[in-house]
Amino acid sequence: MLIKEYRIPLPLGLDEYRRGQLYAMSEASKAETGGGEGVEVLKSEPFTSTDIRKGEELSGIYTKKIYRIKNKLPWFIRKVLPDSVMVLEEECWNAYPYSKTIVTNPCNMKNDFYMIIESMHIADSGETDNALDLSKKLLKQREVVLLDIYDDKYLNKRIDIRGDTDPRKFRSRKTGRGPLTPDWIDTAEPMMCCYKVVQGHFKWFGLQNRVERLIHKQYPRLFTRFHREVFCWIDRWYHLTMDDIREMEEETAEHLRSQLNEGPLRGMVCDTSERDRSRA
Repeated sequence: MLIKEYRIPLPLGLDEYRRGQLYAMSEASKAETGGGEGVEVLKSEPFTSTDIRKGEELSGIYTKKIYRIKNKLPWFIRKVLPDSVMVLEEECWNAYPYSKTIVTNPCNMKNDFYMIIESMHIADSGETDNALDLSKKLLKQREVVLLDIYDDKYLNKRIDIRGDTDPRKFRSRKTGRGPLTPDWIDTAEPMMCCYKVVQGHFKWFGLQNRVERLIHKQYPRLFTRFHREVFCWIDRWYHLTMDDIREMEEETAEHLRSQLNEGPLRGMVCDTSERDRSRA
């Protein structure tokens, strides 16, 4: 099992990021859904639990989603694995500033596949050593990866870099923030950091190491692209309240149900050594 901790600094306050993240997640779900694949929201409801994080009682929003992703995967996976493996279930407990997401394939792989993503959001620039309180065992396995939204090295240059979501060019009309400079992490105010610990396990004879490496290859691109959008869309969400966001999420869930089987396939596909593809 590979364990990586991604640290993504952002020129936002913690309360700002909460709204921006939820707005961008709704927009990303719509951009990834169509042609029979994408996101379906099954549940979204309040929760209180002492089981999500040991020793803590957490309250927030629980969501359950289905992801149909067959045509987003590399050809070697589609060729070898049955279609049922390419339908994933995601459960998320969002008790901001902490959240926990578990992705599984209960119909086929059961305990042989899971992704666990724990996130903590802190008002710093990425220097907290153990933001998720990992055990000594996990700390020894952990690899830390700093993702700078100014840096495009993890992005697909042809697909992911757009003028409206390029922090090197964007300037917010509502806040005056941007464009970012190479040293922005040392100079920007406000400042916060998303800490995301990703644990991936895939047990399938002959494919385990290859698929686990492929999974972790996607996250730097996915997280960098997503958080560029969070920042560069600030003028779209800055004025929204949390009530506005919750109403938007309900509308998005209904929109996804109608959009799922309409139109062409949409969104990102896995970035492999092959020539990448995109759908609009």
